[in-house]
Amino acid sequence: MAIIVPFRGLTYNFKKITNLSQIITPPYDIISEKEQDSYYNTHPNNIIRLELGKKMAGDNDSDNRYTRAANYLKEWETDDILTRAKQDTLYLTSHSYDPGDGSGTKVRWGFMSLIKIEEEGSGVILPHEKTFSAHKDDRLKLLKACSTQLSQVFGLYDDAGSGILDTLRKFTKATPDVSFTFTDGTGHKMWCITDPEAISKVKGFMAKKPIFIADGHHRYETSRNFRNYMRGKHGAGPEKSYEYVMMYLTDMGEDGLTILPSHRLIKMDRSFDPALFLEKAEPCFNIEKLKTDRSNELEFAIGLKNALAQNGLKTPSFIFYSKKEQNFYLMGLKNGVADELLNDLHPSLKKLDVIILSRLILEKVMEFTKADMDNDSLFHYDSNIASTISSVDSGEYDIAFLINPTKIGQVQEIASASQVMPRKSTYFYPKVLTGMVLNKIDPDDRICIQ
Repeated sequence: MAIIVPFRGLTYNFKKITNLSQIITPPYDIISEKEQDSYYNTHPNNIIRLELGKKMAGDNDSDNRYTRAANYLKEWETDDILTRAKQDTLYLTSHSYDPGDGSGTKVRWGFMSLIKIEEEGSGVILPHEKTFSAHKDDRLKLLKACSTQLSQVFGLYDDAGSGILDTLRKFTKATPDVSFTFTDGTGHKMWCITDPEAISKVKGFMAKKPIFIADGHHRYETSRNFRNYMRGKHGAGPEKSYEYVMMYLTDMGEDGLTILPSHRLIKMDRSFDPALFLEKAEPCFNIEKLKTDRSNELEFAIGLKNALAQNGLKTPSFIFYSKKEQNFYLMGLKNGVADELLNDLHPSLKKLDVIILSRLILEKVMEFTKADMDNDSLFHYDSNIASTISSVDSGEYDIAFLINPTKIGQVQEIASASQVMPRKSTYFYPKVLTGMVLNKIDPDDRICIQ
């Protein structure tokens, strides 16, 4: 089903830049302005200058963050800061991290390749979240300027005993081409695999599998828009380089895959009475006021997480907290409510926590519109309970809803049914770093698909 191919990746020159932790960043969409400044100051060749360049006073059509990114890219290639592989390659990576749940260090394995861009609804590459035009417009401008895919789409597949990663992990007996510890403490290794037999096996296994997009929905749709743009200029064909997008792929059954929750933080733009909110929510939810002992904030956060998880085994559940009221309320959906009030939804969506929160709490009880919930000045997302609560206590936000993480099986079920979740329904952790490998798109290049 999925057509994957190796490629001649563009990487930093490992002989010139030996510490990749100074030039790598997380994905652009989770970088704050403060972090952007920090990455700019870390190293003159940090990937931030390409992936998320600064806006400047006086920017115009001929001089802007996109044209500057293109100029940096050209300059770094000329100066041999970035070099292109001489052979078609699959890039195997290991990513070691602490998920913060007391289970100890985990390792997530994955590989980077190109994958043929499919039409919407093909059933081969399956999204699970909706996208927004502004983000896609930004990414398309950058892609047109640079003709290079700077970061990967994060994809999942169900290995089901094929042994795809095991085929590639045989090459880890060799010294990794890249090995470093990032600033967040996560460990990274990468092996550049050019063995034709191994690549052929992986291609054969992957040809039987659909791919679920975990992260990078905007990047994937942008790659399709760019492909259509390039088709208009250079024609279509399975060997054309712009018919493919760079992906990081991992087995959804791997122990190293973690999904964190996306707790909701709200800055109210209207008057809000917590007591009235709870009264209006009561017909749909069983509501319990939790005991509050915040003498040890870490233990308190763990207690909230456990209470939420335990109740979540029985029914979709949330914890409500407001600056005004400063009590924590466990809210569990009453039996039959979803069937009664969400009968317009596909069955796979009715039991999804983020849908219950969006439709029954934010829209029905609090009367937010869908446009409100897409307003980044009103809504914010945080995967950490302690920092979520702190954001309310500080007054930065007025309300928080703590939520359990979406399960990987739910992602698979919903995407397979061609349904989509609300934005920020999943937070796959850790994120795939930007700058490990880039994909240069030259319309004169030809992809070997044999």
